Amino acid sequence: MKRILLFSFLLMGWMIPSTSDAQIKLGISFNIGNQPVWGPVGYDYAEYYYMPDIDVYYNVSQRQYIYLQSGRWRFSSSLPYRARNYNIYSGHKVVINESRPYLRNNYYKQQYANYKGDRSQPIIRDSRERKYFESKGHPEHREWQREEQRKSRGQGNDNRRGNDNKKGNDNKRGDDNRRGNDNKKGNG
Repeated sequence: MKRILLFSFLLMGWMIPSTSDAQIKLGISFNIGNQPVWGPVGYDYAEYYYMPDIDVYYNVSQRQYIYLQSGRWRFSSSLPYRARNYNIYSGHKVVINESRPYLRNNYYKQQYANYKGDRSQPIIRDSRERKYFESKGHPEHREWQREEQRKSRGQGNDNRRGNDNKKGNDNKRGDDNRRGNDNKKGNG
C-alpha cells in the first residue's frame, strides 16, 4: 500500500505542469562525449551554450551556432562573420538546458551580461578529469578510446587473464597437473 501511495504522489508531481524555468527530468542524462572541447567543464549534460561576448548560442546535439542576423535567427555550422576574431576557447560559455533558449534572448542577454570579457572559465580540452576524455578532440581521447575497446573485449582494468582465463588458475597444467604425480606414464 505504501508503494502505491508513493508511486501515486510521484506520478501526480510529474504530471502537474510547472511554470518555473527549472526542468525536472526522470533518469540521468549525460552527453559529455558530444560536448565540444571548447565547452566548459563541470557539466555532464548541456543542451545549449550561450556566449555573452558575441550574443551567440550553440546547440550541442545539433552542433550548430544560432545567432540573430537581419532580424532572423540563423542556424549555422560556423560562427557569424561578425565574430570572426572571437576566440571560442577563451570566451565564457553559459550552459542552458532549455529548449530553444534563443527565443528568450533578451532575458539571457541581460542575465549574463556580467560574463562579457570573462576569460577564466576552464574548458574540456584542458581538463585532466577522465570523464572528459570521451570528448572528441580532447588530447587524451585516443587513449580513452583504446581503453574502452579493451574493456569491451574483456581486457580492461579488470583483466581476466589472471583468474578466469584458461591459461590462468583453472588450467589443467596448474595444480591439477596430469603430467605430475597422477600421470600414468610416470608411475606405470
